[in-house]
Amino acid sequence: MGAMLNWLIGFRFMHLLNTKWFGQETKALQKAQRWYHRYGRWSLLMSWAPIVGDPLTLVAGILKEPARPVLAIVLFAKTARYIIVTVLTLQGGAYAGNIG
Repeated sequence: MGAMLNWLIGFRFMHLLNTKWFGQETKALQKAQRWYHRYGRWSLLMSWAPIVGDPLTLVAGILKEPARPVLAIVLFAKTARYIIVTVLTLQGGAYAGNIG
C-alpha cells in the first residue's frame, strides 16, 4: 500500500516539489531518478530496499508509469523479500534449537 501511495503522490502531486509546503528534492530521490532512467521499470525490483525503495516508487509516478506494472513488480519484489526473510528466520531458529 505504501509503495502505491508513493506512486500516486508522484503521479498526481509532484508539481508541488520545491514549494514551501512540499519541500525540496532529496539525494535519495535524485539517486532513484538515475536508477530509473538507467534500468526503467525493472528498477522497481529494488522497491523493497531501505532508503531507495520509496523514492523509486515516487519516481515511477513522476514518470507516469502505469499503475498495473508498478503494482505487479513491487508486489513481486516485496513478496520475495518477505519469503527470504521468513526462510532465513526459520532456519536461524532451527540452528538455535540444535545448540547445546
